[in-house]
Amino acid sequence: MRSELRTVRTGGVPTVVDLTDECAEFVRTEADGLLHVFVPHATAGVAIIETGSGSDDDLLAQLDVLLPRDERWRHRHGSKGHGRDHVLPAFVPPHASVPVLEGRMQLGTWQRICLVDTNTDNPQRHVRLSFLAG
Repeated sequence: MRSELRTVRTGGVPTVVDLTDECAEFVRTEADGLLHVFVPHATAGVAIIETGSGSDDDLLAQLDVLLPRDERWRHRHGSKGHGRDHVLPAFVPPHASVPVLEGRMQLGTWQRICLVDTNTDNPQRHVRLSFLAG
């Protein structure tokens, strides 16, 4: 298995960061296998969604509805409502796997691989890309 840890700057604001091009470059020279994308954080996730048409903003807006940033959370360190960031991975898991054939990810036409980070306390994240040959 080949694996690399990448750094992603999120800017300390809730954001959806498109990783698709970076993932495509990572597997470009591979044959068939499986790409695994993993964020080693308790407050971030990986989603495969459409971006650029507002879906990424819709995702963040719905996470605010589902997981409000207020004082209801028992987990209370960090900024206001930070406890909700620790619940996020139960809804947006910290991983995704994508089949790769002849060095090309087998995503649908509009599918993009994205880091979802609602944690405003950390402006930088890590993403582990791993390729398991088939």
